[in-house]
This record gives sequence, C-alpha cells and structure tokens, in this order.
Amino acid sequence: MTHFLAQVYGWFTTSAHWHGTDGIPHRVWEHSVMSFAAVAVALAIALPLGVWFGHRRRGGLVLLNVSNVGRALPSLAVLGLGQEALGLRGWPGFGARPAFIALLVLAIPPIVTNAYTAVSEVDPDIRESALGMGMTGGQVLRRVELPLALPLVMAGVRTSAVQVVATATLAAELSWGGLGRYIIDGIGRQDNVMVFAGALQVGVLALVTEVVLGTVQRRVVPKGLQSGENVPSVAAADPRPR
Repeated sequence: MTHFLAQVYGWFTTSAHWHGTDGIPHRVWEHSVMSFAAVAVALAIALPLGVWFGHRRRGGLVLLNVSNVGRALPSLAVLGLGQEALGLRGWPGFGARPAFIALLVLAIPPIVTNAYTAVSEVDPDIRESALGMGMTGGQVLRRVELPLALPLVMAGVRTSAVQVVATATLAAELSWGGLGRYIIDGIGRQDNVMVFAGALQVGVLALVTEVVLGTVQRRVVPKGLQSGENVPSVAAADPRPR
C-alpha cells in the first residue's frame, strides 16, 4: 500500500502531468465547464418549474414523477441512447452532446424536487397573512415564499452540482475530456495509478464544489433561516406533494 501511494505521489509530481491538453489543469477546466454548463441549464429549466408549481400547489405529482425519471434511468443508458441519436459531436468546451444530456437529466430532479417542496410547504398561515395585507400572488411568491424556501432550494442545487461533478467522468466514454479521461485511459493501459489519480481528482473536485456552494448558501440565506427554523422539510425524504 505504501509503495502504491508513493507511485501516486510520483504521478502527481511528474511535470508532464501539469502541462498541455492532457495536463491536470486543462482536464480540471474541461470537467468544471461541462459540469457548470449542465447545472446552469438544469437551473434554468427546473427552478422556474419547481417554484411555479409549488406556488400554485397544483400539478406537483405529475411534475415530480416526470422529473424523477432522471433518477430512475441509468446514466449509461441515457449516454447510449444519446450517442445513437446525436452521435459523438459536441459543443466546444461543453462536452459531447450525449454526455451533456445525461448530466442534464441527472441534474434536474434534485432542483425540481427541492424547489417544489420548499415553496409548497411554506406555512399557509404566513401566506394568508401576506394576502390579508394586500399582497398579490406574485408579491407573496417574491417576498414571502422564495425567501423562506431559499435554504432548501440551495440544498437541491448543491446536491445536483455534486452529483453532476461526480458523474461528468462519463464524457470520457465518448472520447471527450475531463478528469474521466485519466480513468478511462488508465483502465485501457492497465495503469492503476492513473485510475486512482483520476478518481481522486474527481472526489476532490466534488468536495470543493460542496464546500463552495455551502459557503454561497450561508451568504445568501438570511441568518434567521440558517438554523432550520421556518424551513420546510427536506424534499429528498419524500418527493410526493402533500
């Protein structure tokens, strides 16, 4: 074990692994861009849907069941179907299109589920009080529901982002870049040191993503809500609308 760790250390300290298109900085950049793009598109799709249906408290069962198909489908199956339908071409910097779609399908469910549950479970008495003060439905959503729902919404974004970062290694299955390239190439060469080094980098990047988004959450969520008071229960525990 000590000898293996020494080899891993030697791999990371080899100068050639820090330069060029196959170097660690470039692979980390590719992996990060693919992941960020998938989560950004998922946010643009899932967040408005979750918030709107949660505000209306209608159609949530259909919305959550449809979005959670992404959790039921294996990512490799989505990857294979996308490859057959779209081929191996990609968008510059964003990864092969099938891989991007697989990441998008994976990223949407946590955001939809948390956004819907967070907004729909805001205390009805608080909503009624706001309406009684003369607020419109839109004002209640912006000024009351969204601030109270923000902690759980951000938790959904964090979950989605970490899952996407961990799964973006799939892009390497389509001869694309990212940190998965080290894993796929290492398996092909029977180089366990390279495989371990690639997996370690993916784990570290996922951990950094969790820490960064956790810091963002603490900065954007009002301190009065950070303790968990007046925050709806976690959506992931039971995604069914009540």
